[in-house]
Amino acid sequence: MDKVMLITGGGRGIGAATARLAAARGYAVCINYLRDAASAQALRRDIERAGGKAHAVAGDVSVEADVLRLFDETERSLGRLDVLVNNAGIVDRGMRVEAMSAERLQRMFAINITGSFLCAREAVKRMSTRHGGKGGATVNVSSIAARLGGAGEYVDYAASKGAIDTLTVGLAKEVGPDGIRVNAVRPGVIRTDIHLASGDPARVERIGATAPLGRPGEPEEIARTILWLASDEASYLTGALVDVTGGR
Repeated sequence: MDKVMLITGGGRGIGAATARLAAARGYAVCINYLRDAASAQALRRDIERAGGKAHAVAGDVSVEADVLRLFDETERSLGRLDVLVNNAGIVDRGMRVEAMSAERLQRMFAINITGSFLCAREAVKRMSTRHGGKGGATVNVSSIAARLGGAGEYVDYAASKGAIDTLTVGLAKEVGPDGIRVNAVRPGVIRTDIHLASGDPARVERIGATAPLGRPGEPEEIARTILWLASDEASYLTGALVDVTGGR
């Protein structure tokens, strides 16, 4: 039977690249999306045409009822969950901290932090041997901003990803005895649409060019790391934060 992978924010960017690669490697994939049903359903159709198995589910990861429905529908449609990829996240326009509104902060932390915690919680309930599961893996998508700080642009985003790093380390220690590995990938500047929200779409090429490898990363390069962390090849790795930044 296919292993089952749930990818939050899976319709575009890193999530979509991960879904395509996972399906090509034999996973049945649940693609979660917030609003862009067209992209998620097109991705699902592409995977199915290639002989894979996929299902697309709308849901806001910051809303508990949506998360519960997402996990229940994944299991009804595809089977027992083996891997969670906590990928859903947002960024906002670049600005200094003194200009940030409470509404911006609440939205950022609700999706990037609370959403990841809720999804991690539900994955544990289903995968943990403590709860009758067979074990599994969670891969959190953090950001190198957690280490660099995002000064002058998005300290709030960087702080939210710092929380994901702590979630990764703490949860790995908590559920390791229950058969679950928890790791994170910390991408650098990657060519995805998320940067359009920053108000500076040229920043990807500009900042990417300053990396030691001289370019931005591609979503597929992050996807390969995620699939490795989820695989048995990383069977003795948990609580790790893997930087994929072109050397930054």
